[in-house]
Formats: sequence, C-alpha cells, structure tokens
Amino acid sequence: MRTSPIHIRHLAVSAAGTALFLTGGALTGGPVAHADDTPAPSPRPTPARTKSLTSDADGGGWSDADALRFWTPDRMDSATDPAPPTAAPKAGLTAAPRDSRSVAAGMPTAEHIPGAKSVGVIFTYEKDPTTGDMHAHKCSASVVQSPGHNLILTAGHCSGGKAVFVPWYRTEYALDKQTYGFYRVADWFVDNRYVNNSKQRVSDLDFAFARLSPSSQGKNAQDLVGANTLVRTPGYVNNVTMVGYPSSHNPEDRAVRCPTRTAALGGFYQMQAKCAGMWGGVSGGPWFSKIDWTKGTGEIIGNTGGYNGGGNDNNADWLTYSPMYGDWLFRLYDEAKNNQHVSHGDSYQQPALPYAMGNADAWSHARLLASGEYTGDGKGDLIVVWADGEVSLYTGDGRGGFTGRRRLAGPGGTWKDVKSLTGGDFSGGNGSDLLVAWKSGEVRILPDVGARGLGRGIGLARAGSVWSHADRIVGGSFGTAKHVSDLLVRWSDGEITDYTAVGDKGFGTEHRLQKPDSRWKQATLLTAGDFSGRANWDALVRWPNGKISQYQDTGPGGLGKEVQMAPPQSIWTQDVVLTAGSYDANGWPDDLVVRWSGGETSIYARTGTAFGAERMLVPPQ
Repeated sequence: MRTSPIHIRHLAVSAAGTALFLTGGALTGGPVAHADDTPAPSPRPTPARTKSLTSDADGGGWSDADALRFWTPDRMDSATDPAPPTAAPKAGLTAAPRDSRSVAAGMPTAEHIPGAKSVGVIFTYEKDPTTGDMHAHKCSASVVQSPGHNLILTAGHCSGGKAVFVPWYRTEYALDKQTYGFYRVADWFVDNRYVNNSKQRVSDLDFAFARLSPSSQGKNAQDLVGANTLVRTPGYVNNVTMVGYPSSHNPEDRAVRCPTRTAALGGFYQMQAKCAGMWGGVSGGPWFSKIDWTKGTGEIIGNTGGYNGGGNDNNADWLTYSPMYGDWLFRLYDEAKNNQHVSHGDSYQQPALPYAMGNADAWSHARLLASGEYTGDGKGDLIVVWADGEVSLYTGDGRGGFTGRRRLAGPGGTWKDVKSLTGGDFSGGNGSDLLVAWKSGEVRILPDVGARGLGRGIGLARAGSVWSHADRIVGGSFGTAKHVSDLLVRWSDGEITDYTAVGDKGFGTEHRLQKPDSRWKQATLLTAGDFSGRANWDALVRWPNGKISQYQDTGPGGLGKEVQMAPPQSIWTQDVVLTAGSYDANGWPDDLVVRWSGGETSIYARTGTAFGAERMLVPPQ
C-alpha cells in the first residue's frame, strides 16, 4: 500500500474511448499472476479490526451545516496532493501523470475525463492516527441501485469517520455549489471480518457500502445522478474501465479513467490490472464492465481495493487490485439495502478460486466439444477433442465455470480420426456416456467416461458401415421420456434422422425427419438442448451464412417449429464448434458453449429463443 501523510491508496482507471458501451469479456478462470506481480505475504502483525458492527455516523451532531463549516474551499483544495504532474493538464482528455521508472512498454495510461455522474469523491473529517493530518480526500465511490436510492459502493478500507460523498466532484466549486450536491454518510456497512489494508486473504473482502442522508434539499443521490448495477465478477480475465479520483499527482482533483484487462492475483480471490497513473485517492472507485457515458452509469464487477488496500508495495502507480464480486459481496449488499448489520463470525473461508482454462491460442485447436454429466455429481462437464487427438475432461462447478482439467487420452491415436461425438445416457450408470462416430464408420458407446475413462466401450457399428456418412451426431431427449438417450443425425446427403432409445443393444428406432436435401447438406454445426421448455429437446443449427435456427420440440414427428436466433451474415459465421448442456445452477440443458475462430470460447447461459448472457471462458488473443 502506498500512503502519504494525507492520503490513503486509492487507484483510478479509465474507459475505452467514448463509445456508449464497453462490454467486458468473461472468463471462469484467468492466467496466474507472474511472480513479479504476485505480492508476498507480509510478516507484520495483523492490524486491528477496521470498525465495529454499529455506526454513530447519524449521531454526534454531524449535520450538513457542520460539513459546510469544516469543508471550506481552502480546506477542500488542501485535500489534494501538491505534487505537480509531469506535464500541465490540457483541456479535454489528457493522460494522467505516470511514474516512468516502473512502467512497462505498451501499458495503458489513465487519462483525465470530465467524470461520470454516478462516481465521486469521499471527503472524511478525521485525523490520521499516526501523523495527525486530515485524511481529506480519502477515497472514490459510486452510487449503486438500492430501494432507498441512497447507497454508495467503495472499498472497505475507505469506511469510517464523518464523511461526505460528492458525486461528479468539481474542485472549482465550493461544497454547497457542487453540481449534484453533497451527501453525508449516515451509516457504513463493512464485512466484520475485514482487516484494514491487509496483505492476507481477508483482503478479498475489501468492499463496503454507505447509506447517505438526503441532501439539504431533501434529494437522494440516486434520483439525481442515477445508479449503477452490481454484477458478479464473471472470472479473472475481463475488459474493464476503472474510474476514480486520484488525490496524489492530481492538483486539480480531476477524475481519470483507464481501459485495461484484468488477470488473476495468485492466491487471492482478486483481480489485478496494469495501468499507469493510478495514484492514491482512487480506492473504492468502480471497475466497469459496461458504462454508458451519456448517463454516467453502467455495470460494476469490481472496485479498487484488496491486497494492501489495492496497491503493491513495489510500484508507484501502475499495478492495481480489486476483490472478486461473489457471495460475500452480495450478502453485504443485501444487508446494506435492508439497513442491517450482521456478524459473519471471526474467520474468513476463501471461496474456491476460478479455474484458468487456458488461452485462445490453445483453444483454437479444440476440434470437437461434448456436454454431459461425466463425473456423476449432477454438474455439467465438458469433453474436448483436440486437433492432435488429445482428449480432455473439464469438470464443471455448477456455476457456469470449471474447476479442473483431466487428460483422458494423449495426442495421436485413433481420436484424431473421430468425426463426431456426443454425450448422453446410453448405457445407464451414474455419469454420462460418450457416443463416438469415427470417419471409418465405426460407432461406439463409451460408458461413464468420467469414472471409467475412454476404453474400448460397446460397439454399435463396424468400420466400413453406413455411419461413415454421418456428418453430425447429437444426443438429446427427442421422444424418449426422462432420458438423454436419443440421437439426432445429419447425413452427408442432407437427410435428418432421429434414433430413439439408443443403448448398448443398438440404435433403437429410426425416424426420418427430413428427406435428403441440398440445403441441409450445408448445415455446418448442430447441437441440441432444452431451450423452449417443451416436451422434447430443441435442435440448434448454424447455417453457412451465419444464420442460427432453433427447431423447437424436435422428435419422431418432425424437426419442429423453426425460430431464427441470429440473422444471416451475423457474427455466427465465426463460430467453429458448439455444444449445449447444463452448466449453471438452474440444472437445465440450456447453456451454450461456443468456440470461435480465433480460439476465444464463450458460454451463453440460460439460452431460450434468444441467446443468454455471454460469459467469456477463454479470452481472445
């Protein structure tokens, strides 16, 4: 943590350009931090708890009048660090000053901006217990949605004391002349286990909320500046825009933003990001995954804070941390919305850390995907066949992510010659089976591959059979009640057939759904899931022109009703492999995993007649 006699470490960040929205990518895991980026445990004693469960902010005679008497224009000006920037600021967007001694080539640099209405400064009326100096401009914060229209989000180490929040702060205006007013903090909400500026795992909890009193005009902050939406952090790797107000190297106390990309902070439930110019004063500032600059609000997936209060000991301004937003953040958010102070005990149990699935270069070689519950734990897993013949099993966590990878077959061998495969319940048992069709026409069921491995399995067709013309196979429930034991096949001449009750005794009963057809010969990708909630599963087809069609309630009676999910010439011309399964908490096979042409891999959870929310599993290069 970098401190000055006046200021606590608060980092600032920026947005990409001036487009209305910056959409963050999502990943269940991210790259482990490099050794020189990963903080070492601190040998110093554990500091005292940051605050009690109760707050006296509403008491003690702290009023708007008191705030105005204390925060005179001169005192507010003195809250900023007098250190001059390396270059005089210019009108419009200018780069914030950076420490050139420790900046890697190509690193983004924070730039000055007019601000975002929902983001502002926390001024605190308290003295530093060590130096006796006023904390003054202590942190940055943002307004978040709440029933009372009166909550802000900041860092845990920013909490406490008699404080005021000034949204869209302008240093040229006195406190009572600010564009959107000022708001006294009436109460603080911090996880009781958090320890101020810790270098231990409890720093994962470095987030806080504050309830604001109405302005002297009786207005709530959210009614004037809008409010941001809090979103669970999708994974370690995200595109974000960090926003905040540096109090150091920023004599005009102007807002900055920085578009950057996050990575994992090894050993912590936290992200890290590189951006020069992130000086003290921006702690608590939001990390936006989306932001509409016209409205000044967006979606927040993190805040400056975490390890050592959000900053590393070994650099001045360019390596910044944020807690991941998971269950504990949203429990505290609920408590703040309901004006409750709840003790969660004395010990902090770190959640399971997101698993890193690798990079786009590796995933550009993922040739086939098959969904199923291969480990028998009721959570969706993913089988990947790579271009070199290696086969991997990714175990699902039931939350749209994965907890690990297991090799089922090494490179080379017969798996290089697999034409298509699918998961399903074809032989009974606790886990899903694989049904595999080789180019030669051989077809085999491999039972319970998560427990038994691949093996030889059960032969359904020999090499040289008609199944050499089966271009795509996909398992599902297309007429057999309760079991994923049916098989949809697209043949090389465009014929579509449905085999019901496929098992170790054979292919069951064949039903023709489509006569040989030149159009269906061009159906490049095929998968199935229960997207419509009807009696049977639905087939999903990608056509060569990028059109995506969903055929609802596919079964022995026909393909079902066609619903267009994406028009021709859409981005879906770039998808290479796809599979549908049950990967999130609703336990329904409506999650779509897509590997794109560059290796980027996404999951569209809870897909219906339209695609669900996209989360990035493997980021682009």
